[in-house]
Amino acid sequence: MKNKIIAIIPARGGSKRLPFKNTLSLGGIPLLAHSIKYALAQQEIDVVYVSTDDEKIKEIALDYGALVIDRPKALSGDLEPTISTLQHVLHELNDATIETVVLLQPTNPLRPKTLFKEAFFQYKKEVSTSVFTVSRNHDKLGKIINKAFVPYNYQPGQRSQDLEPLYYENGLLYITKASVIKGGEIITADAVPIIVDHSFAKVDIDTQADFDYALYIWNTLILNP
Repeated sequence: MKNKIIAIIPARGGSKRLPFKNTLSLGGIPLLAHSIKYALAQQEIDVVYVSTDDEKIKEIALDYGALVIDRPKALSGDLEPTISTLQHVLHELNDATIETVVLLQPTNPLRPKTLFKEAFFQYKKEVSTSVFTVSRNHDKLGKIINKAFVPYNYQPGQRSQDLEPLYYENGLLYITKASVIKGGEIITADAVPIIVDHSFAKVDIDTQADFDYALYIWNTLILNP
């Protein structure tokens, strides 16, 4: 198979702020399972891999239809960047037919159903080396310089709806050339941002408060839309 597209879901076992977060139940299934099911539902994705150092996570991944790449302890620390995990998976697979990598983070379990197809269309249309999702920030931001607050994206007294548009990387989805990852990048200089205006974009689970918010979104937008 040429031009293979794979999904990689990095899911380590350790988490200081929210222990065992990737195995917590959201909507009746483990947090990790949401990203696995999302990836498996995309016809364009050929294989789904979970990279983990944890036996419980490995068991969940296999139960939900993913393949597992055992992650060494050296790549499982709190400060280890995601790019190292992606490079390790590609190195272990050693498959020259892999052209594209879809990165799904288990801590972003909720994604609009059509998001992948829209992002993948832009990825192919723009002939870009990577695309990633962003959302607009509606806060009044500034810097503290010499103990003074200096507005960054607004003028004092300006209405919130008139702010200069600023965007943040929401973590929902990344699509990148495998060659780019091997070279040490996920988001390239020519990366195409995909704007997501949806409540799901605010769900990024690292703390108990984040998880409680995810439960709220699940109960209000999915169970009782």
